[in-house]
Amino acid sequence: MKDNGENISETLRWLAGKPSFSVFTYEGYMVDGVRYFTKDRDDARVVQNSGVSLVAKTVQVSSAKDLNPVECDMTFYGIILEIWELDYHAFKAPLFLCKWAENDKGIKVDDLGFTLVDFSRHGHKKDKYVSVHQVKQVFYIQDPENAAWSVVLTSTTRYYHDIYNEDDLGDTVM
Repeated sequence: MKDNGENISETLRWLAGKPSFSVFTYEGYMVDGVRYFTKDRDDARVVQNSGVSLVAKTVQVSSAKDLNPVECDMTFYGIILEIWELDYHAFKAPLFLCKWAENDKGIKVDDLGFTLVDFSRHGHKKDKYVSVHQVKQVFYIQDPENAAWSVVLTSTTRYYHDIYNEDDLGDTVM
């Protein structure tokens, strides 16, 4: 890659050089103190940690002839199906492969202000991957009135970290 007199960041140089051909996959991944798991792992456990949301800037128009597009934030809701870690030798790039709910007919807000999603209405099939640093963890509870819909719940971030006890050996981890 030629410099052409401009400064090129070291990260961009590594990205241009392509990652290692080996891709590590995980059932769980911790990002900024938050634990994320794949849907398959969640199905075998009582605790759910595979729900994610992503807020992105989008341009919306009312029709094809709309001359006044509006830029706004749009929230996308998904479930983590796979966790990948690309190795660029100098750094690692973790990605979530997600199943996203369709924004038009798969997401709605009920009369009480709760957001509901229907994952049988699959959307964004070409944009399955997301950087782990772009998402926020959410939880889905099945709607008691309609089993096809799930209520989106957010919570305060729980930061997990290893706590070392002050014992004689100094190596006990809780």
